[in-house]
Amino acid sequence: MSVAAFLDRLPADRRKEVEQVRKVIKKNLPAGYVEVMTKGMIVYEVPLAVYPDTFNGQALWYVALASERSYVSLHLMPVYGSPVLAKKLSDGFAAAGKKLDMGKACIHFQHADDLALDTVGEIVAAVPMEKWIVIAKAARPGIKAKKR
Repeated sequence: MSVAAFLDRLPADRRKEVEQVRKVIKKNLPAGYVEVMTKGMIVYEVPLAVYPDTFNGQALWYVALASERSYVSLHLMPVYGSPVLAKKLSDGFAAAGKKLDMGKACIHFQHADDLALDTVGEIVAAVPMEKWIVIAKAARPGIKAKKR
């Protein structure tokens, strides 16, 4: 399924929220990441052609946006494992007067206005693709990539 088809299948009110956050992601996304549909989500990833030696043989995710049954979720992978980016996100939400409903790297929300969108944009812009690949490699020292 394409991103356009995914968006077309969403109810109008949900599509509006997803599109608003998607616009922020795309505006701030560093060069090289590609937008694809994976596992029912809009995913911004490192193409396998650029970094094929991932631990699971799948493309390396950077950010993902999903429409769940009762909420929307924004997966900001660079926040997971980065105390600096996690603090930046938390501080940005606090400064904007927003409640951060987050797991390890996944923010749940109902409306795009529930997010500190400027801060989300800063987080998305924070890690160039080449640096994200270095971080991914460093996170799995000694683990050989699975053969596809």
